[in-house]
Amino acid sequence: MNGDLHMFFLARFAIRVNSNSYKLTLFSLRQTSIMGRRRFKKQTGRGADYGEIERKNKAFEEYYKEQGIVPEDQWDQFLETLKTNLPATFRITGFRSHAKHLLKFLKGHYFSELLNQTIDGVPVERPQPITWYPDELAWVFNLTRQNIRKIPALEKLHNFLVTETESGNISRQEAVSMIPPLLMDVQSHHKVLDMCAAPGSKTAQLIEMLHADMTQGWPEGFVIANDADNKRCYIMVHQAKRLNSPCCMIVNHDASFFPNIKVLDSDKKPKSIKYDRVLCDVPCSGDGTMRKNVVIWKKWTVYSGLHLHTLQQRILKRGVELLEVGGRLVYSTCSFNPLENEAVIASVLKQCQGAVELVDVSNELPGLKRHPGMTSWKVITEKAEVFTDYESIPEGKRSKIVRSMFPPAADEAKDMQLTRCVRLLPHHQDTGGFFVAVLKKTQHLPWSKEAKKITQNEVESSEAGADMPGNSKETTKKDQNAAEGSVEAEEEPSSSTGDKHMGEPPSKKARYNRGFKEDPFVFFLEDEQVWPPIRKFYGVDETFPVTQLLTRCYVGKKRNVYLVNDAMKQILQTNEESLKVINSGVKAWCRSDAKGVDCDFRLAQDGILCIFPLLSERKLTISKDDVITLLTQENPFYHKFTNETQQQIRDISQGSLIFIYDPKQSDQNSEDVALIICGWKGKTSVRSFVSKGDRHHILRMCGVADTAIYAEKPGSSRNGGNNAAASAGGSEEASTGEKEVKETDGSGEAKAEASTGADIPGDGVLSGDKIECDSTENETTNQTQSVVSMATDNPEQKADVQDEKLEEAVSSTQQGDGAMAEGVVRTESKQTVTCSETSEAVKDMDTK
Repeated sequence: MNGDLHMFFLARFAIRVNSNSYKLTLFSLRQTSIMGRRRFKKQTGRGADYGEIERKNKAFEEYYKEQGIVPEDQWDQFLETLKTNLPATFRITGFRSHAKHLLKFLKGHYFSELLNQTIDGVPVERPQPITWYPDELAWVFNLTRQNIRKIPALEKLHNFLVTETESGNISRQEAVSMIPPLLMDVQSHHKVLDMCAAPGSKTAQLIEMLHADMTQGWPEGFVIANDADNKRCYIMVHQAKRLNSPCCMIVNHDASFFPNIKVLDSDKKPKSIKYDRVLCDVPCSGDGTMRKNVVIWKKWTVYSGLHLHTLQQRILKRGVELLEVGGRLVYSTCSFNPLENEAVIASVLKQCQGAVELVDVSNELPGLKRHPGMTSWKVITEKAEVFTDYESIPEGKRSKIVRSMFPPAADEAKDMQLTRCVRLLPHHQDTGGFFVAVLKKTQHLPWSKEAKKITQNEVESSEAGADMPGNSKETTKKDQNAAEGSVEAEEEPSSSTGDKHMGEPPSKKARYNRGFKEDPFVFFLEDEQVWPPIRKFYGVDETFPVTQLLTRCYVGKKRNVYLVNDAMKQILQTNEESLKVINSGVKAWCRSDAKGVDCDFRLAQDGILCIFPLLSERKLTISKDDVITLLTQENPFYHKFTNETQQQIRDISQGSLIFIYDPKQSDQNSEDVALIICGWKGKTSVRSFVSKGDRHHILRMCGVADTAIYAEKPGSSRNGGNNAAASAGGSEEASTGEKEVKETDGSGEAKAEASTGADIPGDGVLSGDKIECDSTENETTNQTQSVVSMATDNPEQKADVQDEKLEEAVSSTQQGDGAMAEGVVRTESKQTVTCSETSEAVKDMDTK
C-alpha cells in the first residue's frame, strides 16, 4: 500500500516537473485516438472513400451463382452492372394537380435548356421519365459533379432539385423503392399500415395516394407509419410533415409485435382495427443496394440472410394478421437472397393454409421489366456447406438454420404460385436489386377468433344433423376440439414464428421501446374556452369538427392547435395508454398574443388547405404581381400592392389573414395553380408566413427567375434586418421573448423596427422566442442556410411542441430504401439559446 502511494506522488511530481513531456503525452494520446478512429472507419467502411473500395466479393459471387438468381447467360451482365454507380432518380411529390404543374414547369424551364448541350463534344444525356411510373412523375438521369461545373444549364437544374427537395416538392428516391406503394392501390377511404416505415419515402407516397386528387379538405382514410427505432421515427416526422396531412400518425413499436389498435364500434365497445392495405418493407441484408451503398461489397457475408429470415417471417405474419379480409399486403426487400424473399413468403403461405394467396401483378406497372420468383433454392452456410433439406443438417447447426428456410416441394410451390413474386435485377433497367410480393387475404386465418367462430357454427350445424345416417357425433366433436386447441387468437401478436413441428425457435418477447416521453394529445371540447374567439374572427363554419382539434399540453397556454381526421381522433383517444405515438396531426393555428387583435391565434400555413373551405372571413384576393411583392419583400407597406389589394387590406382589421391568388379570375385559360398564403396585417405593412423553401417554389411557379429568387433581399441579411425586429403589435407591444431579442441585438435593429413599422409577428420554418441549437458533424451548406433562416425568420415565438425534437437541420442521404435522412433529435433537456445568440453564431460562420 505504501509503495503504491509512493509511486502515486512520484508520478504527480514527474507530471509537474516535466510539463512539456506531459503535454507531449496528451498530444500523443490524442493522435492515437485519431488514428484509432481512422482505423475504425477503414475497417467498417464508415466515412471511407468509396472509390477505394474494390467492387468485388468472392463469397457473394459464389453464393448467388450457386443459387441461380439470374440465368447463366446473363450472369456477366448482371455482375458488371452491379459494379457501376446507380443513376440519380427523383420523384415529383404532392397532390396530383400540383405535381403535374411542377412537371410542366420542369420540362419547360430546365429540361429544354439541355437540348444541343455537349461536354467535350459528347451530347449531354437529358433526364428521362421512368417508363413504368404513372404520369411521368418520376425521372432518372446521370449527373456528375464534373458535368455540373462544365454546363450552366446542368448547374441550374441541380440547384432547382436541391431547393425543391428541401421544400418537399421533389423526393430523391431510388427507382425500385417507388414500386411497393404503387402496387398497393391505395384509395382515399383506406386504412393503411406501414410496418417498417423509416426513413419515410414510401410513407410519403402512401399519404399522397390517400389524398390523390384532393386539393382542399381531408380524406376519411389514414396512414399509420411505424418503426422500431425511436430516432428514425423523428426522421419520419420530417418526411411526413412536408405533406401537411391530418390523416397520418407516426408510432414507435416492434413491427413483429405491433399492438392491436382499438376503436369503439356502434355499441361503444372496443374493436381491433383491421387494415385495408399493409406495407411490410422489412429489414434486410441490403445487397440489392450495392450500386449505391458500395461498402456492402466489403461487408457482405452469407450470415446476413440467415440471421434476418426469422425476424422477417414474424413481421410478415403479424402483417397478415392485421390485414382485413379482401385487403392487400405488399412484402418487399432490397435483397437478392431467396432466404429473405421466397422462403419467407412460402413459410407464411403454408401457415395460413389457403387464407392468403399471391396476387398476379404482371399486368400492373406496364413497362417494368421483371423476373419471376424462384421456386427452388439452397441453404448455404458461411463455410459454403450446401443443404437441400432440413433433415441433412447436423444437430449442432440447427440453431441457425430453421426448417422454413428450405423450399417447399415442387407441387406445393406450384400451388403457392411463387412465380407471381417479382424480382427486379440491376441489368434489366439500370436500377438496384429489389424483391416484391403482393398478397391478398381471402378469408380469416386459421388461428383467428373469427375462424374459430365459423368452425363452431359448422360444428353446431353438423351436430344438429348428427342423427342422420352416416354422421358421427364423436368424430365431429374431435374436429371441434382440434380446431379450438391448435390455434391462438388473432387479436394478439403471434407468440410463434410458425408450426412448432417445423423446428423453428419461439419468437423473442416484445421489447419495450425506450425513448423520449411524448407530450399528450389533448382534444378540444365542444365548449372549449379559446374556440369562440377563433370561430368568430375567421368566420368558421358551424359544421367544422371542433372536437378534432387538439393541443399537446394539459395546463398552460395552448400554443399550437392541430387538426386530425375523425379516425385519427378515435385512435388517439382509445389507445392513449397502449400506443406510443410520436406525431400526428397538422398545425392549423398558432398563438400570437398580439395586442390590438381580437383573436390570440393566427392561421398556420401548414394546415390552411385543410381548413380553408370552412373559413369565410379574413380572405383577400390578390394578383400575381401582389404574390411576387409579398414573397420578395420583407414586410411590404400597403402602397406596394395594387390598388384593389390596397383597398382590401385597409378594409380589414389587424391580425392574421389569407391571401388568395386565383389565376382563372384574370385568364380563364391560365394553367397556373391557385395559391393560398397565410399572412398578417400590421399597422402599416403586411407579411407572409411561408417558409423559405416554399417561398422559392411559389416564386418559380410565378415566373420569377432563379437569379432574382436567390438574390439577397433587403432587410433579410444575415446580420439581423427587419425580421429580427418584427414583433406583434409594434415595439411598445413586444412579448417577453421578443424583448430579449431587442435587448441583445443592439440599438441598430431596434431603430430599424421603428423606422419601417414592422409590427408583424415573425414566422418561417418554426415559430418561437427561443431556437434550440445543437452541433452536428459534417453539416452541409444547405443545413447552414436552414439555421440562418431560423435565426432571422423566427425571433419571438416559442418552438412548436411537436417540432421540439426535430429541427429543419436534417441532411438527406440516399441509404436503404430511399432518401435516408440523418437528423438532429432535439429534446427538452437540450440547452436553448435566444435568437440573438444564434444570430451571433451565424455571423461568425459567415465571417469564417
